[in-house]
Amino acid sequence: MAPLQAPHDAADVSPPLTPVILSGGAGTRLWPLSRQSYPKQFLPLLDPHLSLLQQTLSRLEGVPGIGAPLMICNEAHRFLVAEQLRDQGITPGAIVLEPAARNTAPALALAALSALEGEEEAMLLIMPADHQLEDTAAFRVAVEEGRALAGQGRLVTFGVVPTRAHTGYGYIRAGEAAGSGYRVETFTEKPDQATAEQYLAAGDYYWNSGMFLMRARTLIEELARHAPEVLAAAESAWAERRADLDFTRVACPAFEAAPNISIDYAVMERTNRAVMVALEAGWSDIGAWDAVFEAQAGQQDEAGNVVQGDVLLHETRNSFIASHSRLVATLGLSDIIAVETEDAVLLANRHRMQELGALVERLGSQGRSELRAHRRVYRPWGYYRTMVCEPGFQVKEIMVHPGAALSLQMHHHRAEHWVVVQGTAQITQGEQRGDTQHLETRLITEDESTYIPLATVHRLENPGRIPLRLIEVQTGRHLDEADIVRFEDRYQRQG
Repeated sequence: MAPLQAPHDAADVSPPLTPVILSGGAGTRLWPLSRQSYPKQFLPLLDPHLSLLQQTLSRLEGVPGIGAPLMICNEAHRFLVAEQLRDQGITPGAIVLEPAARNTAPALALAALSALEGEEEAMLLIMPADHQLEDTAAFRVAVEEGRALAGQGRLVTFGVVPTRAHTGYGYIRAGEAAGSGYRVETFTEKPDQATAEQYLAAGDYYWNSGMFLMRARTLIEELARHAPEVLAAAESAWAERRADLDFTRVACPAFEAAPNISIDYAVMERTNRAVMVALEAGWSDIGAWDAVFEAQAGQQDEAGNVVQGDVLLHETRNSFIASHSRLVATLGLSDIIAVETEDAVLLANRHRMQELGALVERLGSQGRSELRAHRRVYRPWGYYRTMVCEPGFQVKEIMVHPGAALSLQMHHHRAEHWVVVQGTAQITQGEQRGDTQHLETRLITEDESTYIPLATVHRLENPGRIPLRLIEVQTGRHLDEADIVRFEDRYQRQG
C-alpha cells in the first residue's frame, strides 16, 4: 500500500465533532422481534428502558466538543427516530431521510454535505445506531485518539480487539504505526472458521466495527477521487432537498441513481489515507440473537440461560428464551434461541443464527405480514394493535398521545365503530360535498361510543392530558390500511 498522503495542514486542530448516527438498518437476523416497520435499533434489546438507538446517543455524553447528532434514517422510520430523540430530550442537528436504501456510502455523502452546511471544518463521528459498547470510557479515549488523526486529514476506522475467532464480522489487518493508530493494510470479508482462527492467532487482525471518524471535507475529497458516481448522486439529491416538519427530504430520483455500495468498498479499501485506532470496549454489532445472548452473559442463570418475560424453564441449558405476550415453558433443551411475539415464534439452534437471513428471505418471498410489522403498529400520533382480524370485520386497540390527532380522512370500503375506554376523544365528522366539507365536532368520554359510516369524512383527536385509548371495530368487505383518503394531516403523510 502507498504511504499516507500529507495532511491538509501541519497543525493538529480539533474542529467541532458531529456525531452521525446511521439508522437505516433492517435487522432481519433479529426477527421476529425486529420487523421492517420497527427494526432492531428502536428496540430495548439490552436495556429495558433504552433502545439500541438511545443507548448509542447516551454514550456520546461526556465526549469533549460533541455537537448535536445528525441522524440518517429510512423515510419510513422518521417518526420513530424523532420520538426516541424526544424521549431523551435530545434536539438533533438534522434528521436526513433516505428515500431509498443505498448502503452507507451514499448515506455518508449526504451526512458530509449536511454537516458542511453549518461548519466548513466539521468532523464526523460515524456510528451505527444498533451496536453495543460496554466500556464508554475506553470508547471516549479511542475517539480522542482518532480525532487527532482525523484532524490531520486521515480517514479513521475503529478496529475492535478480537476476543475470539468470530465468523460473523469483517476484519481489518493493521499495518505500521501511524501516530496513535495503525495504517490500514487490508479489509477482509467475513471469514470461515479456520481463517478466523488464523486471524486471531496472527495478532494483527481486528474486527471491523463500522465506526469511523473523519473530516467531512476529507470524505468529500475521497468520494470524488474513488466513488465520483456516489458523490454526484448525493450532491444532486442534496441540491433539491426540502424541509418537511423536522426532517430534511432529498430528491428521490437523484438519490436512487447512487450505487448501492458501502463506505468500506467505495472509499476505505481504495484510499491511502485510511488508519485504524484499536478499540477494546466490549463491542458487539448485536447482529443476531446469539449476539444478544452473549451481550447479556452477566444475566445468565446457573444453567447458562438468559430469559426475558414470562418464562418457565426445566432442565434447559445455555439458551436464550424471550417471551413478549404469553408464558413460554421449556423442557430438556439446550443451546436454543426461542423468541415469542404475539404473532410469531422463532425456535432455532443457537449456533446457527447467521443462517436466519435465509428463513427471513422465505418469509419475504411468501409475502408474509409477519416480516413487515407487529400487530402493534406505531404511528406519529400513537399506535394501533390488531386484536381480531376475520373476513368482514376487524377489531383494533387504538392509543392516541395527548395533543395528537389522526388525519382528516375517509374510507371507501369500511365503516368504523369506536368505544372509548380511557380518556376523552374529540371527534370531527361530516361529509364532502364537491370541494366543500361540512363537519361537526364533539367530545366523547369513557364508556361512550360513536359510529363512522362508510365514506364519512372524520378525524380522531386527543385533547386531554392522558393517553386516549379506544376499541375500534371495522366492518366491510375490504379492511386494508391503504383504504385511506387524507384531506389534512399535521404529519404531512400522503394517502
